[in-house]
Amino acid sequence: MSAREANFDGLVGLTHNYSGLSFGNVASQNNAASVANPRAAARQGLRKMKALADLGFLQGVLPPQERPSARFLRAQGFTGTDHEMIMRAAKEAPAILAAASSASSMWVANAATVSPSADTPDGRVHFTPASLSSKLHRAIEAPTTGRVLRAVFAGDSHFAFHEPLIGAPAMGDEGAANHTRFCSDYGEAGVEFFVYGRSEFGGGVAPQRYPARQTLEASAAIARLHGLGENATVFAQQHPDVIDAGVFHNDVIAVGNRDLLFCHQNAFLNQPAVYEEIRAKLAARGAQLRVVEVPVAAVPVEDAVSSYLFNSQLLTRADGKTVLVVPQECRDNPRVSAYLDQLTASRGPIDEVLVFDLRESMRNGGGPACLRLRVVLSDAEQAAVNPQVWINDARFAQLDSWIERHYRDRLVDADLADPSLLDECRTALDELTRILALGSVYDFQLVN
Repeated sequence: MSAREANFDGLVGLTHNYSGLSFGNVASQNNAASVANPRAAARQGLRKMKALADLGFLQGVLPPQERPSARFLRAQGFTGTDHEMIMRAAKEAPAILAAASSASSMWVANAATVSPSADTPDGRVHFTPASLSSKLHRAIEAPTTGRVLRAVFAGDSHFAFHEPLIGAPAMGDEGAANHTRFCSDYGEAGVEFFVYGRSEFGGGVAPQRYPARQTLEASAAIARLHGLGENATVFAQQHPDVIDAGVFHNDVIAVGNRDLLFCHQNAFLNQPAVYEEIRAKLAARGAQLRVVEVPVAAVPVEDAVSSYLFNSQLLTRADGKTVLVVPQECRDNPRVSAYLDQLTASRGPIDEVLVFDLRESMRNGGGPACLRLRVVLSDAEQAAVNPQVWINDARFAQLDSWIERHYRDRLVDADLADPSLLDECRTALDELTRILALGSVYDFQLVN
């Protein structure tokens, strides 16, 4: 079956700020209370999308969510008009208001886990929105995420949607950030690789400093929901030591594409056995796993975390060559930059490195891979996607102009108490729904 991989990037929201809400995410914590620039953040992400589209990659965009979330604030007992509610929350519970105002939905690697039709028994692309139950500011995203996915991927004949897993610690699910798919070609049946941080019921080792957000039980449930058999799945545990070093998702320490795995030497527990299981199952599907393992001597874990070397995108060009998309921080780190030079000079599986300025997102702990959701689509499935979400010259110009009209160029924690921020967000999203033909994905509760 002919198929291509599409990357759908999240558009940074109007309330992009540095509230330091994500315990375990070193960048988020280190940059708490810094001054953010939402306009620059959105433009940095949009320019990455346009650059990759110009290079011939299939590139789409997913919208931000309403923030601050009035529905969430009302569920916490705040009453009155929308403006009164925000001012009361700012006075009585600023941490709750910060959670309600987070623009974290921009990191759509956490939006859902996706299995392509080549892997599923019913021949449809399966989506399970992530519950993101480990963090309050992210746990409120799933309902809108589900509506957005249905508005973008239209039609039950091609796409199947599941409900998020129950929001309990035992079923902690963080979406595609802990999921990779290996295959010979995108349209061929593959092996889906699920990485977890701990097991709720199976015991074993676990990180001691920072929480493990993904459980084995959640990964196994998603595999069952998508109809994936034992021969099509590999479950591996992330090394607890790297979680304690700030590797809160697998995509901060490993990335894969087709038959290639690019990872750190200390990414997984029992790493050689993980390689062997993937190799054996992938070989049964006609492909041979290639591994580029970065030794700790070349790139220590702390450098991998600060540079986000592995929170990169591995992309296959039309000519079959492999491109690694990394943030500017990789070039700013001498050890990582030297390793990248060695990598491309070695004439190995990775042919080219592309560097992007994503500093606004990076300061909150999200790099190129965090900003995208990967979806493999056959020709018919691609034709069924809402055409307004594809990035091209016209869509880029529309979105760039939209950002200029609606986004602030400065935002600090104190600004979250400004009720007009909600009005600005709603006005902007109302226009965006028309640009992207999203229908009624936003569930605004207007109380004035």
